[in-house]
Formats: sequence, structure tokens, C-alpha cells
Amino acid sequence: MPAVEIKPGIWWVGVNVRSHDLFEGLWPIPDGVSLNSYVVKGEKVAIIDLVREWSGSSSSLLHQLETAGLAPSDIDYIITNHLEPDHSEFLGNFRRLAPRAELLATPKGVELARVLCGVTENVRAVQDGEQLDLGGGKSLVFAHVPFVHWPDTMVTYEPGSQVLFSCDAFGGFGALKGILFDDQILPEDQEFYYREMLRYYANIVANFAKPVQRAIDKLKDTSISMIAPSHGLIWRGDPGEVVKRYVKFAGYSGGKCEKAITLLWSSMYGNTKIVTDAIMRGVARENVHMDVFEVPLADHSYILASVFKNKGVIVGAPTYEVKMFPPMAQVLNSIQRKRMTGRNAFHYGSYGWSGGALQEFESFAQELKWEMSEPLEFRGAPTAEDLLKAEDLAAAFARNIRDAT
Repeated sequence: MPAVEIKPGIWWVGVNVRSHDLFEGLWPIPDGVSLNSYVVKGEKVAIIDLVREWSGSSSSLLHQLETAGLAPSDIDYIITNHLEPDHSEFLGNFRRLAPRAELLATPKGVELARVLCGVTENVRAVQDGEQLDLGGGKSLVFAHVPFVHWPDTMVTYEPGSQVLFSCDAFGGFGALKGILFDDQILPEDQEFYYREMLRYYANIVANFAKPVQRAIDKLKDTSISMIAPSHGLIWRGDPGEVVKRYVKFAGYSGGKCEKAITLLWSSMYGNTKIVTDAIMRGVARENVHMDVFEVPLADHSYILASVFKNKGVIVGAPTYEVKMFPPMAQVLNSIQRKRMTGRNAFHYGSYGWSGGALQEFESFAQELKWEMSEPLEFRGAPTAEDLLKAEDLAAAFARNIRDAT
């Protein structure tokens, strides 16, 4: 895609990365990711955020600037909303091409520009609420929003056009498919981007629900006609809708979730798998939506997104050496790190010479303030009675999720 003028005097100059690398070295991006940079041109020119040196992205950014009629030497200000490398890795090299440009960041961002990028010259910390006049009717206002999702983060607002450059907030995985704006995509593609926005939030931002809520409250009286994030679509059709979704995401962190269930199951020799079929029958009896993941085959990224949004979590795993089956324990550790509290939980699983998985799961659930329902442990292969009990317990659990106030 060439540069796109999203408002008079404001251009998207981002790049699309279609790579099988892991985002942050952790999260799969089979559909890629966009790295969105923006140019605001008054009498002076500012570029807002840069890119990571990734699959030719820096060369692509320079080409995008050229298609907007600009060269790096035309840039007066480099606005770094956030210094994480996916926004800033190109910063050191870009400064060599734009030596007179002043780098603007939060005080913590100035520190990280030095530590991460080696940039110390012509750098200035901007204050919360500070306004930069670019001339020609364009200005930028900076609002500090720490821990959305790093301590250095700020957002930038252009009041004349009412565009909010929101950094990682309101962004998501998924490269752009030739379309930049939310109101131009097909309904099925819109659901894809909303789903990838949820996965991005669950994987990266979930620990920071309170800072997200504070940031939204801080900006609630700001007139916004367009939200331009660092990743994913630009939201102009109904910016209020994406804000509502973000408020809902923040609520998920504390247990205000969807009346649905995430089923995670593992099986060493097939015994727990047999009971899993009965569990699914029980949930289906109550017409409750369920996401099903086999561990360890399913990636943690997608599991976290499901657990993050759903009120109910069912975990089926055998005992392994008097503890939880290790791949399931790793998944639970990921959930624990993201502090997904306030869920309802049901555990089942087989054991051979000794139990232990249930005890470890109960300790995990207690730490995250999960409400446990009656569990089911069985020795060896399940009996017909075990299967009937599993179905009934799962149905009761599903009813509890469905009928919760």
C-alpha cells in the first residue's frame, strides 16, 4: 500500500509485515501485523512512531514517506509514543537520515530512547497535556498514559482533525488486506480484526486493566473522529464502538466476562480424552458456547484470548508424577501471569498410582480467586458411571455459567 492521506495533512505511512516470526518472541502472527506510522504536516512536519527492522519494514517506511512527497530530511519532529522495539528499532538509523529532527517522548521514553536505541542528542521530554504547534493549523497534544502497556507510553492528539494516535491501545494483530479503515471492510473481515484485537489485548495488555481504564477516563471528554493505533485498522466508522469494546476488555480482567466456557484438555494415553467427549456432551445439553483447545497442540496465545473473555474454564488433565500434566501446567502458568481472576472453574482428569493434578489446580484456582465446582478424578480408564457423572457435572457447570446474573 502507498501512503494514505487519512485526514487533510495527515498520512498513514505504515508497513505490513507478513512473517512467521513470533511477535515479542512469543505470539504467533500467521496473518501478519501492521506497523502503523503517521505523518502530520503543518508548516513543520512530525512523524509519529517508527517501525521495527523487520522483513524490509524500514525500507518500506522510507518508500511510504516518498509516496507522501517527503524525505526523512523534511522531518522536524519524531514523536515516540512508546519505545518498544516494534515502534522504535529503526529510530537510530532514521535519526542519521533526519539529523535535525527533535525526538519527543515522555520522561521515561527519553530514558528508554537512550537505553534501547542509543539516541541521546536533540531529545526532549514532553509534559502531560503539553501542546506542540506545527503551524498551518496543525498541532499535537500529548497525554501520558503509563502502563498502556509500558511505563513510557503516551498518546498524541491532533485537535483540528480530532485524530487520536493511540499507540498500542485499540490495536490488534493481522496485516492490513489492502484496506486501511474499519468502515471499508467486509463484515466477516471486521470480525477477524475484532478477534485479533482481543487476542492482542489478552496476550499483551491484559495485565494492565486498571491503567487502561484510567486512560479511557482521562480521554473521555476528548472529541475523537478517528482512532489511529500502532497496529491494525484505523477506526473512523464509529470510534465509540471500539472504545466500548476496550472498556469491555478491561472488565474481562476482573471477571466481568461472557457467559461462555473455555475447555482445555490433555491426555497421555486416551483416558482423559474419553471423558472429554462426555464433558462436551454435558455442556452442549445446556446450549452454552464453548471454545475447545487440546493442550499442548493449541498455542497459548489463542488459549489466553479465550480464557480472557469467557467466564467458565474447564480443565481436563491427567496426573503426571504426582502433579499436573506438564503442558497443562505451563498453560495455567501463562494464565496466572496475565492475572485473569474471577473465573468459574471445573477440573477433571485421570490418575494411575497416585493423584496430584487436582491439588495443584486447586492451589492455582485459589491464587486467582477462581470459584471451583465439584471436580471429577478417576483412576485409570473411566467407567460407565464416570462418564455419566462427567456429563452431569459438566451440564451443571454450564447451567451455572448460563444462568449467572
